[in-house]
Amino acid sequence: MKANPRRRPALSAFPQKLAFAPLAALAMVAGCVAPSSPPPAPRPAPAPVAPPAPTAPPAADWRDAPQTPGDWSIASPGIASFANGTFGIRCNRGSATVSLFRSGAANGPVALSISTSDTSRVLTASPVNGGVQVDLPARDRLLDAMAFSRGRFAAEVQGMAPLYIPSWTEISRVIEDCR
Repeated sequence: MKANPRRRPALSAFPQKLAFAPLAALAMVAGCVAPSSPPPAPRPAPAPVAPPAPTAPPAADWRDAPQTPGDWSIASPGIASFANGTFGIRCNRGSATVSLFRSGAANGPVALSISTSDTSRVLTASPVNGGVQVDLPARDRLLDAMAFSRGRFAAEVQGMAPLYIPSWTEISRVIEDCR
């Protein structure tokens, strides 16, 4: 017998489609369900508040304290001023003295302490208009110590904030004007 392709019963695609029908229906139903969202992430714990930074204790040595802000300037020949007049040095040619001036208020004579890298001395300063002043002989070794101190020197007056002053060339110029 000859095979007649027309007489053979053709396999219908419909039964095969029916085999996948439950899977297709399941996929359609699954598409209708809202996707589950992941649980919300836990909130991070608030950052602990850092305690305030402790204030720096006063320097045990004046050389460790920060320099007083300001610059030296020559006000006129023989007069130098630091930090807009907070501290000053002036040559008095007639009397061959050098005056050290510290702005501030004082009711009477006060101790003015000058500390350099190699010497320290306490002087008695007298009140003048706008501050206190002490006069030194032009050849006083303290003046040289101020001019040649390693980087700076300290000027402290009772009842006033200490000054940590750079030893720039303006000091030497005034001293040399008097010698």
